[in-house]
Amino acid sequence: MTILRTPDESEVAGLAAELYAEDREHLGYVPSHTRAMALNPEAVRAFEALIKSVAPGLGMRRYELVTLAAAGALRSTACRLAHGQKSLKYIDAGELERIARDFRTAGLPADEVAMMEFAERLSLDSSAMTEADAATLRDHGFSDREIVDITIAAAARNFYSRSLHALGVEVDVPPKLEPDLREALLAGMADRPAQ
Repeated sequence: MTILRTPDESEVAGLAAELYAEDREHLGYVPSHTRAMALNPEAVRAFEALIKSVAPGLGMRRYELVTLAAAGALRSTACRLAHGQKSLKYIDAGELERIARDFRTAGLPADEVAMMEFAERLSLDSSAMTEADAATLRDHGFSDREIVDITIAAAARNFYSRSLHALGVEVDVPPKLEPDLREALLAGMADRPAQ
């Protein structure tokens, strides 16, 4: 439970109220992470702008795969669940469940596995990475721009997930998330070291 006092919907105004309204419209509720991060709504909009600068170049499927890999490595329950729900727009539920359990054995193309491994490695120990890590992406056909976008997408997830961890933000379970998928999203993090 966070130490932050997060305002109720009736108490917010301006940009924070816009963020609450957008979540209410798209999700049907305002998650805890929005309530916490909306204390600095300008930072939320800057984060969204960053994501909008990388996601289209990767495609939303690949952006979500990178996000899920990074969130799993970080043991970010909030981001795994939220992006598990978002991923259903781009990935079939059965495939997503297999990916969530273990993306390496989910039947993904080799380039998507390499991309997710890169995001996972960045999230676990970026200081140990070398040019060989990016070269692996190039060997799988990614352009320089795509390599940069994969890196930014994974690093951005680190920023957001680690912020939620540091602030002790309560984890919301998206109400529309099916129990089997929810369990797979969480089980896929079980063998990762706590971060």
